Amino acid sequence: MDRSAEGRPEGSAVAKVVTPAARREAVAHLVRVHEMSQRRACSITGADRSAVRYRSRRPADAELRERLRVLAAERRRFGYRRLHVLLRREGHLVNRKRTQRLYREEGLSVRKRRGRKRATGTRAPLITLAVPNARWSVDFVHDQLADGRRFRVFNVVDDVTKECLAAVVDTSISGRRVARELTALVERRGKPGLIVSDHGTEFTSNAMLAWSESAKVAWHFIAPGKPMQNGICEAFNGRMRDELLNETLFFGLEHARSAVARWVADYNHTRPHSALGYQTPATFAAQFPAMGDRLRTPDPLRRSPIAPPALTRQSQHGTLPSPG
Repeated sequence: MDRSAEGRPEGSAVAKVVTPAARREAVAHLVRVHEMSQRRACSITGADRSAVRYRSRRPADAELRERLRVLAAERRRFGYRRLHVLLRREGHLVNRKRTQRLYREEGLSVRKRRGRKRATGTRAPLITLAVPNARWSVDFVHDQLADGRRFRVFNVVDDVTKECLAAVVDTSISGRRVARELTALVERRGKPGLIVSDHGTEFTSNAMLAWSESAKVAWHFIAPGKPMQNGICEAFNGRMRDELLNETLFFGLEHARSAVARWVADYNHTRPHSALGYQTPATFAAQFPAMGDRLRTPDPLRRSPIAPPALTRQSQHGTLPSPG
């Protein structure tokens, strides 16, 4: 039995002296208060004398710590993994565990926000071709200006490359406005194989149904009450809210538009994305032309987390291929 536990009743609230740091502290206390010799104090606490005399030779890493604090201040919602990627990009030869230790010692841990409860259920995945424009996800995120006026952001995300293709900011965005924005995006980017959305009134309006029919773009509505069937765009909205909307006070609509545009450019070209092996979406997307015909061949193992439409509200005819 550990000598430090002798004489202490079971269930005592006194902390056990088991770690080297705790043993060194106990030995120092006995030597300072009770004027014991170090040998006697080590014998009582069960500490090894070499461990008590050990002094760390670890470098202070002052420059690295300072740079880590600066990056954490600029990217307040980044954890140590993404900060580690940014440090490596700047040429700091540091491994992940060292970054994690410094991150913890500097007290830079991100405060976790409580998330909403989300609907759960069985999901039947669809086979999706792993190429850009195979599937887009669209959704809205809401916020307000400093004067209390509400505004909306219409987001379009490529599910394969994780790029944000559009982030339209306005106080009101109707179904016709969504159709116009998608038309401009198709002219610039090309036509998607499938668009996924919820049952929002903008997406189920006559203007959008007419646009989908005329543009010959398949549209898939997720099951009501199951936002995770549109999980990629929901995750993007969460990052936008966590890193931009909750961190910024918008003083006008133009200010909101410029801030969102800057954040989207940073998201596409600078921010490391964990789902892409910590590459940026733009870097990942740029690899596709060099991959040749292999990417144009369907991969039967590539599946997307999208469930078939609810029985009460079917998607448009021909939108969904068979899940198996």
